[in-house]
Amino acid sequence: MTSVEELFVRVVGTNPVLQGLVGGVVIASMNLAGAMLVLVWRDPTERALDGALGFAAGVMLSASFTSLLLPGIDFASDPSYRPLSAFGVELVGIVPVLVGFVLGVVLLDQSEKWVRYVGPLVSSRLTERAETDGGIKRAEEMAQTADSRVVGVLLFTVAITLHNMPEGLAVGVGFGSGDVANAIGLMLAIGIQNIPEGLAVSVAALNAGLGRTYYAAVAGIRAGAVEIPLALFGAWAVVVAAPVLPYAMGFAAGGMLYVIGHEIIPETHAHGYERIATLGMMAGTVVMLSLDVLLG
Repeated sequence: MTSVEELFVRVVGTNPVLQGLVGGVVIASMNLAGAMLVLVWRDPTERALDGALGFAAGVMLSASFTSLLLPGIDFASDPSYRPLSAFGVELVGIVPVLVGFVLGVVLLDQSEKWVRYVGPLVSSRLTERAETDGGIKRAEEMAQTADSRVVGVLLFTVAITLHNMPEGLAVGVGFGSGDVANAIGLMLAIGIQNIPEGLAVSVAALNAGLGRTYYAAVAGIRAGAVEIPLALFGAWAVVVAAPVLPYAMGFAAGGMLYVIGHEIIPETHAHGYERIATLGMMAGTVVMLSLDVLLG
């Protein structure tokens, strides 16, 4: 047991559910730290944000394999594993992880459809308010300017919140598995990459003209708050039903990898700073691999 693992167990205890709760609090707190950066770093450049989000993608990419997919396969391949069965066939080895992986990808993919309905809903509300406050002409002006910016921020915030969900679940599942060293590495990695994410949400809110810096910080905090209950649920679910662990690990990894390919990489490559974003991604991968080795 490493010194970090020993310290964590000494402070938190050995209950996996409590460990999962603490893990959720840690990663959400680091999202808060990133969101509050906007109070001192009011106008980060697109170049800096793309590099930071690229770093986050690298951490998530590496963590998906080293802390979720490979451990999940090892767990489901262990002779002591009590597998679930389908049509009389016991699912072991890579199969449970792949099943969970596909489910995670499908859920995130389908969520894209209902998220898109939020934009027109908010847009119509803004237009109605504009008609009441300043007439049809003002409504049209808002529809062309403020509407698009506010809706864009809303959709970006919802997208970040959605992909915070598998992150929180991953940390809870990690602690629920009983491998504290691996779970701590995953918690630190996801917490580190939450910092640029929290900052990105807050900056987007400010750039859309949503008012005070306070609101921008709250936007970032809100995106990370979902991680605490999901981390707790993930740890509890695995402790109660150990056979679902490889499915849960595959599910969390599938969701994280979907977000990397569908949300983060396109976002970081849309402003002309692809090289910076790619180098940030490589740096994030190195950090996560180093954490994985150092924490055992």
